[in-house]
Amino acid sequence: MKKENKIIGFHSGHDCSYCVFEKGIPTIHNELERFTRQKEHLGDALEFLFQTYDDYKDVKYFTHVVDNWKGGLVERYPETTEKMISMSQNNGGDLYYFGHHQAHAANAFFSSNFDEALIITIDAGGWDFRSETNGMSYTDAKGGMDIMATTFTISHGSGNNIKRLLIHPIEEFNIGGGWNKSLENIFKLSTGYPYGNQAGTVMAMACMGDHTKYFDYFKDRIHLPNGLNKPLSNELQTDPIGKVGILYEPIWKDSDLENFKQIIKEEGESAQFEISAAIQRATEEKIREQIDPYIKKYKPKNLCLAGGVSLNSVLIGKMYEWYDGIVENIYIPPVPYDAGLSIGSAQILYHNEKFMNQPRIKWEDNSPTYLGFSYHEDSVYEELEKRKDKVSFEKVNDNVIVDLLTKDDNVISVYNGGSESGRRALGNRSILADPRSPNMKDIINEKVKHRQWFRPFAPSILREDVSDWFEIDVDSPYMTTVIKFKESVRNKIPAVVHYDGSARLQTVTENDNKWYYNFIKKFKEKTGVPIVLNTSFNDREPIVETPEHAVNCFLKTDIDYLYFCELQILVKKI
Repeated sequence: MKKENKIIGFHSGHDCSYCVFEKGIPTIHNELERFTRQKEHLGDALEFLFQTYDDYKDVKYFTHVVDNWKGGLVERYPETTEKMISMSQNNGGDLYYFGHHQAHAANAFFSSNFDEALIITIDAGGWDFRSETNGMSYTDAKGGMDIMATTFTISHGSGNNIKRLLIHPIEEFNIGGGWNKSLENIFKLSTGYPYGNQAGTVMAMACMGDHTKYFDYFKDRIHLPNGLNKPLSNELQTDPIGKVGILYEPIWKDSDLENFKQIIKEEGESAQFEISAAIQRATEEKIREQIDPYIKKYKPKNLCLAGGVSLNSVLIGKMYEWYDGIVENIYIPPVPYDAGLSIGSAQILYHNEKFMNQPRIKWEDNSPTYLGFSYHEDSVYEELEKRKDKVSFEKVNDNVIVDLLTKDDNVISVYNGGSESGRRALGNRSILADPRSPNMKDIINEKVKHRQWFRPFAPSILREDVSDWFEIDVDSPYMTTVIKFKESVRNKIPAVVHYDGSARLQTVTENDNKWYYNFIKKFKEKTGVPIVLNTSFNDREPIVETPEHAVNCFLKTDIDYLYFCELQILVKKI
């Protein structure tokens, strides 16, 4: 592979990751957390790259997003940064900087098959170029960069170009920050390293509560966690960080947050459900307020979303309802949160007309997501031999696994090829079960995942069968959308139906994952149901990456069987 055909994008800090692009196609995407086993691990992506990818010395172009945290990349990681810059320049290339939300938007649009789309990015904050610059090289950036912090942008994508239409300063609109404030101060949940962001718990509770009781509180606050309310006075004063201006009363008051904690202490889960429902509804309404004018003006057939808030799959499902008759397709990339910045920044360099100006890639059916390393079969056998006092294993075929899945409420973990990029297991590092079992949800939550009883599980469904089972026929290849099941089928698959009749579905095609597609097809032939229950192969830690991780997780949980799909090895506990 020639140097000019390869690009490495990287993102240091939390959600540390790197990716390798060859001729515009991602071939590798690795996240540090998969290797350290701690969620949202902060780290030096270049050190991670140098330790795990041997061919980095041949690379000409590197990409990164601008940031201002602890002085930026050069100040935080001087040794690895200097090594990378020197190497790329010696190869006739350079390091290129792009904006945080600019990279989110590129990851969403260029990973889709849309020629034109409205692009929305929403998160808890990142640095972007203040002006309409498309990015700059390290050589040019030494003269300084005019950047600002933002949490929300709207852009229009057409062909190779993305034009920004709206950018919100972080102090004016910050839904992601509002969720973090709520998670930490009301629910006592994690928002990052080392346990990960637990917003999914609040989303799961939201459909179980009445939003009206606390809605009035959150409707004017959810987007302003560090924002401003009424002035304390009209006189200029110096605030605590030394800026001269008008002091404002905080809109999130400590007394209010303490009050919510007390309510939960006294009323328990019912209060948590009601507060969660209010937060979710306020989120939906505030985001809709922002995007409605652009939907009306541009009438887009296609929507793309990225940024951490786009992981709110309930919100995505609502968008299909809001814009029925206008928007036909909604696309969220497999890594919409900050680990996807390494992908988006590389895509800008490759496609944008001011840089390499290379043609768009036509994906069949979706852009690649199984971009982790594939591990040699020797490493599988080595792990099994090391544990031969605890496990036995034998060669079987997929039909045996289908049979086991339909018997005795068995829970089976599967390990296949390269790991998925992103936080949602899509059939290569998954725990599978029979969705027809009325007991299965409790079994997995209690014995395997060790999490709250109300947390739902996803249905993986053959793409061609979606319209027979769901109220809306959508593409959701990366588990990005919550849609309601048709009432007539809900009793057939109780293990994957949430309390409001909905589910966060994964649509599966043969092009995306041949083994998984054919496995679900075999399950359908046996049961008449084109759906299997799918949850990530982990236990309160990042999804397993290596054969060692897989065996470790299997042994420390009550998973019944482990199946190495490519090798057709079935593992049992002794």
